[in-house]
Amino acid sequence: MSGRAQLMWDEQVTQYDFGPGHPMDPVRLALTRSLVRAFGLDGALAVVAAPAAGESTLALVHRADYLAAVRAASAEPGAADLSYGIGTADNPAFAGMHEASALIAGLSVGAAEAVWRGDVVHAVNFTGGLHHAMPSGAAGFCVYNDAALAVARLLELGAERVAYVDVDVHHGDGVQTVFWDDPRVLTISLHEHPRTLFPQTGYPEETGGPAAEGGAVNVALPPGTGDAGWLRAFHAVVPELVAAFRPQVVVSQHGTDTHFEDPLAHLAVSLDAQRLVAEACHELAHEHAAGRWVALGGGGYAVTDVVPRSWTHLVAIAAGVPIAPETLVPEDWRHEVYARTRATAPLRMTDGRQPRWSGFEEAGYDPADRLDQAVLATRRAVFPLHGLLP
Repeated sequence: MSGRAQLMWDEQVTQYDFGPGHPMDPVRLALTRSLVRAFGLDGALAVVAAPAAGESTLALVHRADYLAAVRAASAEPGAADLSYGIGTADNPAFAGMHEASALIAGLSVGAAEAVWRGDVVHAVNFTGGLHHAMPSGAAGFCVYNDAALAVARLLELGAERVAYVDVDVHHGDGVQTVFWDDPRVLTISLHEHPRTLFPQTGYPEETGGPAAEGGAVNVALPPGTGDAGWLRAFHAVVPELVAAFRPQVVVSQHGTDTHFEDPLAHLAVSLDAQRLVAEACHELAHEHAAGRWVALGGGGYAVTDVVPRSWTHLVAIAAGVPIAPETLVPEDWRHEVYARTRATAPLRMTDGRQPRWSGFEEAGYDPADRLDQAVLATRRAVFPLHGLLP
């Protein structure tokens, strides 16, 4: 492969803007890009734009009537068709919605193409990870499902096995739906339990369609799960399944809304644990997929304290120059945060945590522990379908 990593970026992605007061504030993208630049990471990877996804690419996942509805709402937001999930409180229509959404999708597809061609080993699009969009509708702040489109493009290019690992606090329902009956794709989602959080799907019993039994994996975590439980669950499920599946590419989604400061969910994960999971996904790609790794963003609504730092760690890991947690945040960036948001920026690239967890195999199973109950429910539902002991 000719290069280590590239970052997908185009300033126009900040036009993906649902308006004032909406949690999906595009300032989180701008501030992440600025922090990546402030740490000098542009010198460690290529920063690359890509064209917006065209009609034929979008059609790999989305229905033609839905694409037409998005285009119509993009041109005339007041006439949005609610039956497609557009014009709702979660997904308000806005001028240029199609163009901004197609650009984010194009960046994720471009990342997948670059990795598959061998131009780079890793590619990151932190503006992507819009995993709730369905073939026929918008949902959960997501218009086009760039994550599913990236996977679909890999399949179109000839990939036979793609592992998709989603650690957003919300279930990766859109990606699961698209590949529900496709044995070429393994979707793994760790998320807050659907009884307490949107989109109310992602139970461990959801394991894939008749042609792809075991192709969907869901770890439904109890509200309040912190670093030790989150990392325990990840390492008790993901590595063994990825190893058994033998993917040619790993695509991962790194929503930061698992964080204890996030206003829209109920987990208690730190930035430091998020960094460790990004490192784990990186390692899985090298262990099982010849290093081929496409890393995406996702949710995350603590837009100054958490999102930029977490995704800057992700970019640095992909670039091969990880940032030590105790590193001071550049002062110029902290001034930019205040100028843009009137918020006080964090001082260091850490929450001051040193996450520790016990391995499921080594420490055994506690039948009274809700976290262990969730992990074992997933292992019992899926592991035997991959020839693994639960």
